Amino acid sequence: MLKVTNLRKEFDTVVAVDGVSLEVQRGELFGLLGPNGAGKTTTIRTVLNIIKPDGGEITFDGRLFTEETWNIIGYLPEERGLYRKSKILNVILYFAALKGMSEGTAKPIAYQWLERFGLKDSGHKKVEELSKGNQQKIQLIAALLHRPQLLILDEPFSGLDPVNQILLKDILMEIRQQNTAIIFSTHQMEQVEKMCDNICLINKGKIVLGGSLRDVKKQYGTNSVHLEFEGDGSFLRTLPFVRRADVYQNYAELELKDMGQARELLGKLDSKLSLRKFEIVEPSLHSIFINVVGIPKESEMQVQQPEIQSHKRDVQKDPRVRKSLFSLLIGVVVFLGFSVSELMKAEPSFIAPALILAAVGFAFYRYLQAKGQVTKEMNQGMKGPGR
Repeated sequence: MLKVTNLRKEFDTVVAVDGVSLEVQRGELFGLLGPNGAGKTTTIRTVLNIIKPDGGEITFDGRLFTEETWNIIGYLPEERGLYRKSKILNVILYFAALKGMSEGTAKPIAYQWLERFGLKDSGHKKVEELSKGNQQKIQLIAALLHRPQLLILDEPFSGLDPVNQILLKDILMEIRQQNTAIIFSTHQMEQVEKMCDNICLINKGKIVLGGSLRDVKKQYGTNSVHLEFEGDGSFLRTLPFVRRADVYQNYAELELKDMGQARELLGKLDSKLSLRKFEIVEPSLHSIFINVVGIPKESEMQVQQPEIQSHKRDVQKDPRVRKSLFSLLIGVVVFLGFSVSELMKAEPSFIAPALILAAVGFAFYRYLQAKGQVTKEMNQGMKGPGR
């Protein structure tokens, strides 16, 4: 269905996406993973033609993307993209119209989704009256309403409590059964482990791990031990036969250098911890992620900047900013036209140009106001979980 081949995107001197290739089939749930600034969101935005790639090819059902293709894709961005002063139902219907749906078709479906997400009586409220989690639900409805064939979700669980995370998981499983391809990018490894068929792990713009979740786990063997205990488990990190230890309050996942040392480990635990569970398991996706990516150095955090700069440039693409800029430009043109016309008269009068100039000044104020509001909303979205 979706095929991305050798995708490349550069920002100034930084290569944000470097030769990324992936395929997503209908009825598949595909996990796009990576640390902050790895290039996940840049990859998504390039696939969606929000930003232009510097190289590579993107096809949908074997054909290059067209205007018709965009209408069968649903997209949930990580940052908030809602009009805060507008009523919820109006926002949903607006996004439906962008996908070619009439109001008569979209409205009953919108009410169905609002009820599904526990917002049946909230359609008349303004977006700004909702909590962060409920705003996320509205964005999800906007992405789902037109029944997309390809659904791309960037941090879909952001702001959702555990109950609503389960609800979203159930909805995604239902949509998948309808032969829809789903790509979602998230840092919640537990959700990926439960839901995804295939994964792609990107680091520093390159794919470092990919394939079916089962094969990825096999690749990393079964040298992992799952422990649940009472006591202080900090000493587990110092054991000589432990390669890696994720130790928490009453839980630990250890990777041993040799599984033959599991008995020796058990002997060390008896005298120091009250053990509730000792189980040899496949490594978790979380531990594989840490093992492959490692802890980023401070200098590597700079790679996030290109995506942030791209995010800021998207302010100019917002409909509110574009509309106010268009009004400002029209006003300037009219002002210049009237001014030139009066100057050509024997007895010019500048009353009309003065009034138009005042209108231009107001239009400029509205443009700055719209730009500031959109920037604020986008910055609030960027304060959520990192990409």
